Amino acid sequence: MIPIRFNPLIHERSFCFQNQGNNLQDSDFSTIDFSGPRTMSRNLSKLSGRQGMENNLFARLGDPAMKGGNASECSDRLAREFLIGKANIHGAMTFYDLPSPDGQGKKVYVCNGSACLCAGTQPRLIGEMKNHFKDDEIGAMTCLGRCFENSAFQYKGKNYSNRSPEEIARIIESGDSVKSEFPVNALGSERPGNTCPGGSICPGNTPRKDDATTNKVRNEFLGTLVLTTEYGLDTQGALLRETLKRDPKEILQEIKDSGIRGRGGAGYPMGMKWESCRNSQSDSKFILCNADEGDPGAYSDRYLLERRPHLVLFGMIIGGFCIGAKQGIIYIRAEYPESVIGMEKAIAELRDDDLIGKNIAGSGFDFEITVIEGQGSYICGEETALIDSIEGQRPEPRTRPPFPTEQGLFQKPTVVNNVETLANVPFIMENGGSAYRKLGTETSTGTKLICVDGYFNRPGIHEVEMGTPLSGIVNELAGGFKGPVKALHIGGPLGGLVPVPLLDRLTLDFESFAEHGFVLGHASMVSIPEDFPMMEYLGHLFSFAAHESCGKCFPCRLGTYRGLEMFEKAKAGEYRINGHLLDDLLHTLETGSLCAHGSGIAVPIRNALKYFEGELSRYITDDPSEKPM
Repeated sequence: MIPIRFNPLIHERSFCFQNQGNNLQDSDFSTIDFSGPRTMSRNLSKLSGRQGMENNLFARLGDPAMKGGNASECSDRLAREFLIGKANIHGAMTFYDLPSPDGQGKKVYVCNGSACLCAGTQPRLIGEMKNHFKDDEIGAMTCLGRCFENSAFQYKGKNYSNRSPEEIARIIESGDSVKSEFPVNALGSERPGNTCPGGSICPGNTPRKDDATTNKVRNEFLGTLVLTTEYGLDTQGALLRETLKRDPKEILQEIKDSGIRGRGGAGYPMGMKWESCRNSQSDSKFILCNADEGDPGAYSDRYLLERRPHLVLFGMIIGGFCIGAKQGIIYIRAEYPESVIGMEKAIAELRDDDLIGKNIAGSGFDFEITVIEGQGSYICGEETALIDSIEGQRPEPRTRPPFPTEQGLFQKPTVVNNVETLANVPFIMENGGSAYRKLGTETSTGTKLICVDGYFNRPGIHEVEMGTPLSGIVNELAGGFKGPVKALHIGGPLGGLVPVPLLDRLTLDFESFAEHGFVLGHASMVSIPEDFPMMEYLGHLFSFAAHESCGKCFPCRLGTYRGLEMFEKAKAGEYRINGHLLDDLLHTLETGSLCAHGSGIAVPIRNALKYFEGELSRYITDDPSEKPM
């Protein structure tokens, strides 16, 4: 055992200071910081990064769940190996849905996302699963990215949807699958009609083929295609080789000239983020692709990961070249197993073509990309929580400053970009930032992928220019609804709840949505049928927010559960919600939450209170004489 530099501020549960076969050296403590805010978190970050991405702590956390090992023994082993306290290992392991004790023993997972909820398909699907599994063998996953068909479930690392009872039996018995086409209807695809278990709320699914060359709707609404056009690897490889010959400053200027803003929801200018990281001085930097697409109803990232992976990879490589990073990491949610496989295959293809690794195409630039699979946590979509997750820490949003571009992964300058944001980079490099800026509006440039659910006549992925009228997208491009719909929930659970009569007033861009009190987010669209109780939907949102809260800040940790209690008891007829008390709760969430998870859930709730007051009036009252809960 070596001498320990004792500091009373460092608790023994946070650091394992005993040298138990780790060849621990004095130099291992040379970068440990014993002062300042977030000291403990920063030191954990540095310790977890000692072995780099080759032996990543987060990837190792899944060992007990994946291999059936003893969780306690594994925690001890990892704590010794990474010099991190067992309590920290345990806290991280139990945070995620899959490795947690509640996640053990599950053999099949049924989607409980918003689109499947509104479609009404899941109760019968669960009933069908009970013919094959015990109750405690059936788990839940929130959105499997199959919202265009619903009836989604995951079995043995594969996702399925819209399956008949006979097909389900065959899948479970033999593992065989009937391939499901990814509907990109406006570009031309054929998807056979089928009947999901228990029937569909949208009857009349018939075979249909849209011809991209003759589709008048496509020509009117899509315009220039950036992300959904077929790109050959040879063409894109040549573009990458030419780009790596350019001055990184010139590349940065093209990105800034394009005006592209982040497509993950916040809409932060990509050029500003890259510039900040580029200007940060460090011996190493990282670029992360946030592929933790957890918004129920959204599957545009899944489309790009599985159908356009090279666009995403080239965007990362060019980004790394621009900011001076030699390591890229793609963090893909566990709910997208096919995306993990597809991305790893695409990386191998680039390696075979000398487009990744050492001295790419003779440019002198080294760049590696690692794929990390999530373990089931919505909060990891927040960029600093994602960084904590990769480090093997309990994923919680960090206070800022410092920003990730200054101190990110392992306390090194880090850029975190969304999948769709990165996929735009090759187009900008090929055509120039000014050409990209001509698409969309002055402040919301470029195109946007939108996802529409199975309640539309033309469900699937569509690409439109920013600023396109929302009514045209819904009624013409997506073909309108298969039945009466009263609202669209756009942009995930924290997005805007838009009543159908307001569609004519909105255009698909950041400013239009913000002006009307909505949030664009991923631009996913979940249809809320006319006969679906709004009270039930709001309870579903609070349930989701409460379950996915990281618990770091009190307003979100307590407020989401308090909201869930209110709506559950009111729905059960136990009392009417006091409107003033609910407003106070939403105000606390909006102003006191550390990140957008807590503050964002207030957006759809307030939208519903404003536009569906009549429907909700039997559950909510402003009468002070009524006793609140």
